[in-house]
Amino acid sequence: MPSGQRETTVSIPLTPTRSDLYWRRIFNKYDRDNDGRISYVELKAIIESREYDHDLPDNVVEKIMALADRDNSGYLDFTEFVAMMKNPELKAVFGHFVARYVHSIIPHRDPVDTIDRWPGQGFCAVSTTDGDGTYEEEYSCWPPAICMILISIVEIVLFCYDAAQGKTDATGPIAQIFIYNPHKRQEAWRFLTYMLVHVGVVHLLVNLLVQLFLGVPLEMVHRWWRVVLVYLAGVAAGSLATSLTDPKVYLAGASGGVYALIAAHIATIIMNWSEMEFAIIQLLVFLLLATVDIGTAVYDRYWRHLQQNIGYVAHLAGAVAGLLVGIGVLRNLEKRTWEKRLWWAAVVLYFSLMIAGILANVFWKSHFQ
Repeated sequence: MPSGQRETTVSIPLTPTRSDLYWRRIFNKYDRDNDGRISYVELKAIIESREYDHDLPDNVVEKIMALADRDNSGYLDFTEFVAMMKNPELKAVFGHFVARYVHSIIPHRDPVDTIDRWPGQGFCAVSTTDGDGTYEEEYSCWPPAICMILISIVEIVLFCYDAAQGKTDATGPIAQIFIYNPHKRQEAWRFLTYMLVHVGVVHLLVNLLVQLFLGVPLEMVHRWWRVVLVYLAGVAAGSLATSLTDPKVYLAGASGGVYALIAAHIATIIMNWSEMEFAIIQLLVFLLLATVDIGTAVYDRYWRHLQQNIGYVAHLAGAVAGLLVGIGVLRNLEKRTWEKRLWWAAVVLYFSLMIAGILANVFWKSHFQ
């Protein structure tokens, strides 16, 4: 070794850790020209591109580069990039607009190992621990998650129209058109449109809150059309099952769809178990919510013999449909052999139940007389 030069020893693990693979994937995403370095121009182009519009203020690029480019080369190599993402000084630079909402829904990570990142379109926190957290990386603000918001607005408008007529108990002019009426079963649209009708303000608000707080996070990962399929599947299953088990019952409310969303979260936890942080905790929370609500309704009706208007069958059927359709249509980030078999089982079982329910409603006429 020439005199005057200092020997530097770098320890490189023979087998990449999960954290190494995670950072390498993020680094490669921003290395647009694949030269193994992120230039000032590349960093600026990322932030100023349309998909990242409004995520960071214009002066942020200079501050990032000044803090991260330790050798003043004008580029960020992989080591500098990882150091940048772990740099606590940059926490004040990055915004937390959407992350504050998303991470009020999903469990928080250890603050010691939590850093900020650019997840495509928006900011979310991710962990560098051995917990994967790949699922949480998929939360995105673009396209905006507005589908469940639009459905909720329609429900509010229709309720307000009937309330203006002095009818808030599902007897108004709009409710009479959309409610599931067992005496008008031939009007097939009622098997779906009853979700737009609510009995009282409390009934409406509860369903709105649940479907927004559960539906919006699902849309941010799985996109609107998948969430709509799950939601409508729960609504349809709820009315079909209720018409068979309680053929004289009127049905109103979005509870079938709401329970489908609850079960869809369970489905996505099952299908993305290894990619989610604290999957077991989330699974137990959703199972507990559904079990307590449905169990209480069944107990009150069959053991306490209380007269109530809660359509627990619609809740249960909606949950089953949400679970099966969720497994079938929601994104599975890493397909495994057993998950493929589960996918086929869920699809076959869902279509079998739906076809049986539709045929029974059409041809079992004596049951509805």
